[in-house]
Amino acid sequence: MNDSADLSARTFGNEERLPRVPLPTLDATCERFMEWCGPLLSDGERARTESALAGFLRPDGPGRKLHAALERYDASEGVHSWLDTFWPYRYLGRRDRIALNANFFFLFKDSQEGQIERAAGLIAGALDYKLRLDREEIPPVVQRGRPLSMVQNRFLFSATRIPGAEQDTVRAPYTDERPGPSDARHIVVFFRGNMIRMDVLGPAGRPHSLAELAAGLGTIMKAEAAAEPSAGHLTTKARAEWAASREALLALGNGKALDEIETALFCVCLEDFAPKNTLDACDHLLHGDSGNRWFDKAVSFIVFGDGTAGINVEHCGLDGTTILSFTDALLGAPPEKLSQRSGAKSQGLPVVEAIEFTLDDAARRDIEEAAASFAAYGAATATATVSFGGFGTDHIKRLKMSPDAFVQMAYQLAHKRAKGHVGATYESIATRQYRHGRTEAMRVVTPEVVRFAEVMDDPTAGTVLRRDAFRAAADAHVRRAKECQAGQAPEQHLWELQLIQRRRGEELGVTEPLPLFETPGWLTMRDDYLSTSSAPSVNIQYFGFGSTSEQCIGIAYVLLPDRLNVYLSTPRPVADAMLGFAGKLREAVQELRDLLA
Repeated sequence: MNDSADLSARTFGNEERLPRVPLPTLDATCERFMEWCGPLLSDGERARTESALAGFLRPDGPGRKLHAALERYDASEGVHSWLDTFWPYRYLGRRDRIALNANFFFLFKDSQEGQIERAAGLIAGALDYKLRLDREEIPPVVQRGRPLSMVQNRFLFSATRIPGAEQDTVRAPYTDERPGPSDARHIVVFFRGNMIRMDVLGPAGRPHSLAELAAGLGTIMKAEAAAEPSAGHLTTKARAEWAASREALLALGNGKALDEIETALFCVCLEDFAPKNTLDACDHLLHGDSGNRWFDKAVSFIVFGDGTAGINVEHCGLDGTTILSFTDALLGAPPEKLSQRSGAKSQGLPVVEAIEFTLDDAARRDIEEAAASFAAYGAATATATVSFGGFGTDHIKRLKMSPDAFVQMAYQLAHKRAKGHVGATYESIATRQYRHGRTEAMRVVTPEVVRFAEVMDDPTAGTVLRRDAFRAAADAHVRRAKECQAGQAPEQHLWELQLIQRRRGEELGVTEPLPLFETPGWLTMRDDYLSTSSAPSVNIQYFGFGSTSEQCIGIAYVLLPDRLNVYLSTPRPVADAMLGFAGKLREAVQELRDLLA
């Protein structure tokens, strides 16, 4: 569907016409899997992996039965994609904390506004977006003449993740139970551990004026610190533990309080301090004071005492590309203009009501323990920012190279020099050109990358040899990224086959253990040393998330025409290695620039 004249201008108007996510053949996936894991393995590890793969692939083997079940599922009525069941399992099935481990943040560009003015402007912009979304007037994103899936926009407002004992669920509009957009008129404002309901839409559904939104926030900010500990701390617990705590809150009669939070359009978290510097702002956006957050909420705006602001996002229904479009809409025009477009009018001071929880001693103890545990967890995370001003996509394109390939190769070289070896690297690749498309998991290390990293540190290699190795590695990166964009990638396919066995193994007659998923190939390829993702927008300064394993460095980067800003995170025991990586990255970028110049 490439003819832009045929495209619908309605937000969700192209969804049914989008092509389906391709389901690769099992043989193609397994061949590609060996290509992907191979560069990370010794000869013995490769042989063990190939042996297990042969058993998985045999004509009557478990792989064939599981893949046939996936093909039948993909062809079923009402199924948008063979990944329809995978995504809930991947995100809602995780049992660790989502705070810091899964949620991500953007630090917005500066606005020179004070705290209340900034927060009121963000609320006004979000309400304008919400009302346009309700009318399907948000234009569908189109890339190279192809429309992208807009389904994730249904999880921006009044969406809340609900903890479960075995798997979480999502409470959201646009469902069978609640078809169509959210009819909520309120947000929840956090300040000094207080949770305040504020009605931002009047009885007729029109937004309050900017001045009234600011006045409502001003009223809230007169509050003393909360007398009781904040239930927000509980949203930082591992999911099954939080599910038990939520049941205990409900048993104490807190259904209404939870309902107010879970149905709110979004959260606004007002901090009573200014960040010390940019890194401090990023860290507070990532984890911050959990008494002033509800990490299960899809969207939380965080505004500091000096007007510095950003967003914390719950990841299960929302990827970075959707939040970028949302952010660009909020920050790409003055708040006055957005407020006016939304139909805002003066209706008196917004209704402001405290949300109060009934707690007993056990609940207070639970909250205090959760708060202490998360504070320690945040303190056990080391972070850093690395900024390259005056160097970005424009400069790299003049060097005749893909900007993403350039920075990914710089990460590889810096990692090898900092830690002594190339390690498994994840990169998120967007696939929203497909129906209900989200992302594909790309593994960056290719044979060309391994050779490039070796040649760059070979004292006998001259400039030409190094440059050729660099370009060969970058070209291989671009080829693999294109395969991932085309849905030709092995990891999520094999992972879903593993999950099908867990869910339906008995029914399908596949009950024996699957040795493939215990092989060095599968385990090594997915044991991240670097976990990378990019968010290009002039409206954000930094993007960030936590690391994914004990030795992993999380690398979130904003790559723009004139700059590259990188936020790094890792467990504190390996902080020195991360800081070493940051230093080597500065050197690598300069060295690779010079090599191509």
